[in-house]
Amino acid sequence: MPDKSRWIEITEDNPDHSAWYIQRFKDMAAEGHDLDGEARFVDAMLSRGSRILDAGCGPGRVAARLTALGHEVVGADVDPALIAEAAAVHPETTWFVADLASLDLPAEGVAEGFDVIVSAGNVMTFLAPSTRSDVLRNLRTHLRDEGRVVIGFGAGRDYDFADFFADAESAGLESLITLSSWDLRPFTPESDFIVAVLGAAAA
Repeated sequence: MPDKSRWIEITEDNPDHSAWYIQRFKDMAAEGHDLDGEARFVDAMLSRGSRILDAGCGPGRVAARLTALGHEVVGADVDPALIAEAAAVHPETTWFVADLASLDLPAEGVAEGFDVIVSAGNVMTFLAPSTRSDVLRNLRTHLRDEGRVVIGFGAGRDYDFADFFADAESAGLESLITLSSWDLRPFTPESDFIVAVLGAAAA
């Protein structure tokens, strides 16, 4: 069994955390915040009807928007409360409760790979550190040929960007594009956020 994710540890310590997280984004939407930046980024990479996996989808914000834009989307998250919310509000998308460290969608009947796998919302920093390479390797195995993995997370969350790239390389992924935001700002040594587009490394 993989080590317990930091997210699960948080929710076990605070059973109200998932409900707070769900309400946080509802409040932001009601206040008029732009919550579609990640979805716009991914949509721009693909033709209509592409297959997308939202890995660590939470209550479904990104996955639901990509579904509305005409893509075939699957969302997976370790938190049953977040998946229950996603399924209730966005039944048109396919959802799974799944630990990314042991992700095996073919075993769940989803045999076809994905054109893009997106992992936004600091998902990588909520993993158990011991599972980071395993998660990246699992994402790699769920890609179609020429598929891409898009990951975004902030600095100062106990996962150095250099360590992330080392883990990606060990998982068979190579960096294609590195940015500092979902609105395409360039990455610099001073950047406090990273958006990395990765592809399968040549054999």
